[in-house]
Amino acid sequence: MPRDWCPFCPGSGKVPESYSTHLYRNDFAAFSPDDEPFFDSRGLYATTGARGVCDVVLYSPDHHKTPAQLTVDQWREVIGLWTTRGEELYATLGIAYVAIFENQGEAIGVTMPHPHGQIYALPVVPSLVATEIESARQNFDCYGECLHCRVIVEEIEAGVRIVASNDHFIAFVPHYCRFPSEVHLYARRHVGRLAELDPGAETQALASILSEVRRRYDGLYGFPLPLMMAVRQRSSNDDERKYAHLHIQFTPLQRSATKLKYLAAAETAHGLFLNDTRAEDQARALRQVPL
Repeated sequence: MPRDWCPFCPGSGKVPESYSTHLYRNDFAAFSPDDEPFFDSRGLYATTGARGVCDVVLYSPDHHKTPAQLTVDQWREVIGLWTTRGEELYATLGIAYVAIFENQGEAIGVTMPHPHGQIYALPVVPSLVATEIESARQNFDCYGECLHCRVIVEEIEAGVRIVASNDHFIAFVPHYCRFPSEVHLYARRHVGRLAELDPGAETQALASILSEVRRRYDGLYGFPLPLMMAVRQRSSNDDERKYAHLHIQFTPLQRSATKLKYLAAAETAHGLFLNDTRAEDQARALRQVPL
C-alpha cells in the first residue's frame, strides 16, 4: 500500500470514482448494528451493548482541501447529508442519540487529513449532552422558556462576544466558554434538530455561517486550528421539543499561535476548566480576521 494512499480519495477502490459528498461506513466502528441485542440488566454494570452505527461523512473528494476551504454550496451538501442520514438513524429501533461531529488536526489525534466528519448513532444519550438537555429542561420548568433562546437574547444584547451572524443564525464566543476561542453557533429560531430547519433559507444560512466560522478559525493564527465540532440536537425523546435547541459547538485547542490548551488535572480530574483568555477578546480577534 503506498504511503500516501487514502481510502477516501477517488481511485482507492473504497469510494465512488466521482463524488461531491459521500457517506462511508467506518472501517473501525466503535458501534455496530450487529452487536449483541439490548438486554435488561439491573446490576451495577447494566449495559446496552455497543449496538449502533458509525458513519464517516466525506466533505469533498479533494484530499488536500481543509473544511475552511469548502464553498458554501459544499457545506450545504454536507448539511443535507447530516440531516437525511441523521433522521434515518433516529428512525432505527434502539437509537437514543445521533452524534454528528468532526475532529481536525494532529493535536486532536487525527491521522487522516482528508476533509471529513463522523456520525455516530448511539444506544444512549452521551453524558455531556444529557446534562445539557437536563439543564435546559429545568430552566423551562422554572421559567417557561427555552434556556438557549435566553442565551441568544443575552448575547445579542451584549454584542461584544458575537463572531458572525445572519438572519437565521448567530455565532459567538460564549461568556461561559471552556476553551480559548470556543464558538457556539445557534439557530435563531427555536428548532431541535437539523431536520426542522427550512430546507431553503435556513439551511443556506447555516451553510454560509459555517463557512465563515471555519475561515475565521483558519485565519486567526494563519493555519488550520486543531478543533472539535459537535452538532447538538435533541435526542429521540420527543418531550425535549420545548427546550432542546439546535446549535453547534466548536472547541479549538489553540491558546495562542504557539501554545495548545492542555486538559490537565483541573480539567480532566475535576471538570474545572481554566481559561486564561476573555471571551470578548477572542471574539474580537475572530471578527477581525480578514476574509
